[in-house]
Amino acid sequence: MLIPVVGVVVLLLIAGVVTTIVHGRGVGLAVAELGDGSAVTPSGVERVSITTAEAGGLDRVTVHVDGQPVEALRADGRMTLTGVKLAEGRHTLSVRAANPLPWMPDVEVQREFTVDATPPSLKVDVVEAESPRGPVTVKGSAEGADSVRVADQEVELRDGRFETSLREVPTSVRVEASDAAGNAQRHDVAVKVTHPGMRAVHLSAAAWATASLRDPVLAMAREGRIDTVQLDIKDESGEIGYDSQVPLARQIGATRNYYDARAALDELHALGLRVVGRLVAFRDPVLGKASWESGARDRVAQNSSGAPWSAHYGEYAFTNFANPEVRAYNTAIAAEAASLGFDDILYDYVRRPDGPIGQMVFPGLTTSPEQSITDFLAENRAAVRPLGAYLGASVFGIAAHAPTDVAQDIPSLAAHVDYVAPMVYPSHWGPGEYGVSNPNAQPYEIVRASVADFVRLTKDSGATVIPWLQAFSLGHHYGPGEVQAQVRGSAEAGAPSFLLWNAACTYGSSGLEPA
Repeated sequence: MLIPVVGVVVLLLIAGVVTTIVHGRGVGLAVAELGDGSAVTPSGVERVSITTAEAGGLDRVTVHVDGQPVEALRADGRMTLTGVKLAEGRHTLSVRAANPLPWMPDVEVQREFTVDATPPSLKVDVVEAESPRGPVTVKGSAEGADSVRVADQEVELRDGRFETSLREVPTSVRVEASDAAGNAQRHDVAVKVTHPGMRAVHLSAAAWATASLRDPVLAMAREGRIDTVQLDIKDESGEIGYDSQVPLARQIGATRNYYDARAALDELHALGLRVVGRLVAFRDPVLGKASWESGARDRVAQNSSGAPWSAHYGEYAFTNFANPEVRAYNTAIAAEAASLGFDDILYDYVRRPDGPIGQMVFPGLTTSPEQSITDFLAENRAAVRPLGAYLGASVFGIAAHAPTDVAQDIPSLAAHVDYVAPMVYPSHWGPGEYGVSNPNAQPYEIVRASVADFVRLTKDSGATVIPWLQAFSLGHHYGPGEVQAQVRGSAEAGAPSFLLWNAACTYGSSGLEPA
């Protein structure tokens, strides 16, 4: 007569991995992912799961920890150690399955293990790249760790320290240290890239195409009077100076052929010059008009009556900085320019229109205008830095003490750009501001005072201050003396770099000496 053998299979599951041993007769029992000497976190203990292959088999399973019975939670055909709290240190787990056949022995699995709830001690050194074109070194210490990951790559640990190089330079990098138990410590570390500085002059796209304006600037470069040219990418007319391949730009007719971008960049780089691409963001009548007429009216800044905001800028002049399509359009142009070889992307009109905010409507705006502008700049630095370009933001001089006037919160946005470029033209200040009685006639005093304010506001942000200075006459004659007074005042305030602005793109009266 044959007597059937009834088997009980006990499965212990940890971290979703199962190992099962079933003998030909009697009971087989195995423990997965918890070998002798293993280390687990407290949550790892709670993930232990016990099941049987036989209906009702759980009734014959007992669990002990350190010799003491524990109440395992029974639900959904399994037993778990949920709620079992163990102190850090060594422990013993015993799982016993009573065999229903009285002449067969019970089966028991026993494991020594350690509960470890302490994550590694992770310290990351300051991460700074010489250039956004990379590479960048990330290093630090990870005491108590068994592995370290930097970004998406595993990094070797030697005596508790790690070091690796990233080919591309991100705006931030995640470093994670893990131990054998599964404890982890993570740091998201900002990657600092210090701008090299500049002595620059502004050139519009049309000026570059005009030999009588372009050649004197190139002569200044050859003589060492400047080391950087600011060349417009998209200006306040909404026109892109070269034949951009951005689909929306071509669709709305924004591209022009004032210059061949690669040829211009090659010529300037061959002279040892850096090239800053000025990109006017939200003053864009080309995009504004095309959007309004095509029915995409949420792309346009509006007044409280639902008409396009105009004021003194003209109809359709301002696009809606909160609109995702408007933001994506500018970001695509910035990324294209960085790919072409522009060393910097310098945003202008990266703000709301000036005027009473209560009379304006920005469809889709869900946060403050200041935060929206800051977020836009953060998105752009993440887009252009891997392409090797610095990011700057031109800001109103009054934004230092009146951030809500045009939605430019300097300490906030400074954390997301490589430099802030305040427009501190003496002719634009009123009498008495910063204690200067007649700013236009006192260029040294007003520039020194206003630039010092920006240096103070951007301290510890990682951003450099590179002001726009006045190289034109408006209400007061500006020649070499007035320009040099501004340069000296800015340097003494802590900002030795500068950009000169003259809408006519003539700089014969700037008085710049060879560096």
